[in-house]
Amino acid sequence: MSPIVKLNELPLGHSAYIIDSKDKVQRERLSELGFYNGACVKPLFRGVFGQPTAFLVQNAVIALRRRECENILVNE
Repeated sequence: MSPIVKLNELPLGHSAYIIDSKDKVQRERLSELGFYNGACVKPLFRGVFGQPTAFLVQNAVIALRRRECENILVNE
């Protein structure tokens, strides 16, 4: 069984599937961007100080701040 980690802990270049978002207000906004349960995400780049991180999700590249990523759980 693969470990469950926060999205910001996912190493660059590794794909994972979104399991849950702990922040219900943020969940709706992110689902409109393609970050919904079951979606495959892959971190591509990180900023100099560790944020933002650019993710490939649904054939689009979306950047998220660390505090947004900390609320999203993924299955590696």
